[in-house]
Amino acid sequence: MAFVPTDCPGLAELISRLDRAVEAGGAVAVTAAVKADLEHLLSARRLTLPAQFMAPRPDGYARRLLHRDPGGRYSAIVMTWGPGQGTPVHDHGGLWCVEGVVDGEIAVTQYRVEPDGDGYFRVTPIGNLLAGTGSAGCLIPPTDHHVLANARPSAASITLHVYGGDLDDCKVFLPATPDGRYAETMKSLSFHE
Repeated sequence: MAFVPTDCPGLAELISRLDRAVEAGGAVAVTAAVKADLEHLLSARRLTLPAQFMAPRPDGYARRLLHRDPGGRYSAIVMTWGPGQGTPVHDHGGLWCVEGVVDGEIAVTQYRVEPDGDGYFRVTPIGNLLAGTGSAGCLIPPTDHHVLANARPSAASITLHVYGGDLDDCKVFLPATPDGRYAETMKSLSFHE
C-alpha cells in the first residue's frame, strides 16, 4: 500500500483540475488540458509536496503515489531524481501521460522504436529537450518512447506524472547486440515509501 499524503497544499486544486481535464474527450484533448493545468500549477508553485516526496533514493529514482482517481481515470505520481539518475528507453504501457517538472531540470530524449527482426528493435533518438520547473509535456501511445534523466549535477529534481490509469508495468528497451539493436523487457512498477 502506497502512502498518499493528506496534508499537501495545492493537492485539492490539482485533483479538481484533473477531474475536469479528463472529461475533455479523447487523449489529445485530455493531455492538452492536463498539460495546461500542470504548467499553471507548477509554474506558480501552487502545489507543495510533503517532505518525504522530495527525498531522493540512493539506488535509483523514487516513484511515489500522490493521488489515484477513485474511478480509475488517472493517477498522479511524483518522481524524485537524484544526481545522475534516469530511466532506460521505455513506453507507458499503452496509457497517455503528462509529465511536469515540480522542481529542477529534466533532460528528455524521445525515441522511435521499430522492430528489427529476431525479436530485437532499432532505437533511434528523434528529439531532446531540457525541461525546467513549471514546464510539462504530453505523451500519447504509440509515440511515447523516451528517456528521462535529472540534468542537475548536484541536486535532486522532482517531476509529477499524470497517467490515463494505473501504470503498473511498461516496456523497457536495453542495448542487447554488438550492432546496436535493443531487447524489449517488461518492467513491473511499484511505489516507494
